[in-house]
Amino acid sequence: MSLNIQNISPLKIVRGEGAWIRSIDLIPKLCNRPLIIGRSNATKEIRTSFEKDLVKKGIKPISFELKHDCCELDIQKALLISKNNNCDGIIAAGGGKVLDAGKLIADLLSINCITVPLSASTCAGWTALSNIYSYDGKFIKDVTLKRCPNLLIFDHSIVRKAPPRTLASGMADAVAKWYEASLTSSTSQDGFVQQAVQMARVLRDQLFLNGYKAFLDPLSNSWITVAEGCALTAGIIGGLGGAKCRTAAAHPIHNGLTQLSYKNKPLHGELVGFGLLVQLYLEEKNSKSQLPKQARSQLLDFFSQLNLPISINSICLKNTSSNELFKACKFACNFDSDIHQLPFSINEEDLLEAIQSFQSLPTTTNINFK
Repeated sequence: MSLNIQNISPLKIVRGEGAWIRSIDLIPKLCNRPLIIGRSNATKEIRTSFEKDLVKKGIKPISFELKHDCCELDIQKALLISKNNNCDGIIAAGGGKVLDAGKLIADLLSINCITVPLSASTCAGWTALSNIYSYDGKFIKDVTLKRCPNLLIFDHSIVRKAPPRTLASGMADAVAKWYEASLTSSTSQDGFVQQAVQMARVLRDQLFLNGYKAFLDPLSNSWITVAEGCALTAGIIGGLGGAKCRTAAAHPIHNGLTQLSYKNKPLHGELVGFGLLVQLYLEEKNSKSQLPKQARSQLLDFFSQLNLPISINSICLKNTSSNELFKACKFACNFDSDIHQLPFSINEEDLLEAIQSFQSLPTTTNINFK
């Protein structure tokens, strides 16, 4: 067996009600002059309260607001501010792109990183990976970091206040773990990869069983299972499986679709979920098995209950012409894309045909908008 070096998890995770306050005493051990990174105006009040809590502990935070997604422009500004203020740590509080930015800045400066997810929309608070975007939100590349965060704080009382849409997006992103990993890694002889694939299956089952109730009732036990599954367990799967537990088509399709313009910008998981439906269409077309068709029908119902996009129309593209969609397909099919981990060959024309099959809402499944 070849040598593997993996960053599997944060050094410490604090989760549950009031996790932020209960973690305050841990922060001075990691940093005394952190840069607090955030972006959304909707979460500014939360970040301000964090700063006040830190000041009471004798910590001197510096605040920085991202103007864009995790992009080079903001990263360079944050690096400069960190250096000029002698920051010795990063506290990233927000959604996936904020968390990715915080991790990357900490990595570049070789200082400690604390992630505080404010929603369960991704597992970015867990992983040693950052996705880089252009200033206008186009995916560029992912960057492998030297380590996972030093501390992850998952405060139920804070995350519970996030819009239900973010949880639905997180479920689409998390459920894709099974459908991608089982396709590319099910025959792996690596024990860690085998375990990661099976964890992805269990997570899928938990989401199917608890997802809709969690979406409706953030005070339910189902919400805890689902929120932690999306933000934490999905990260364990990626850490344990490592690079060998690859994505298939859903995430590369997301990357391609980010190259286009939208009336209302979809969340990461919303595009991944749509990409997953397209992946299953491709599987069905390139195999004699009925399993991809059955899985797609099941996901169509599940996504519909969660108000997730299941058609080109519902992802709110500004321009749905074939030329525009072909741009997305060309990017998704770049020579180094993980879409080529599929067990069959794929090109831009194949992918365009598959995406266009989802032009409008399907009529052959039991769609139940609740």
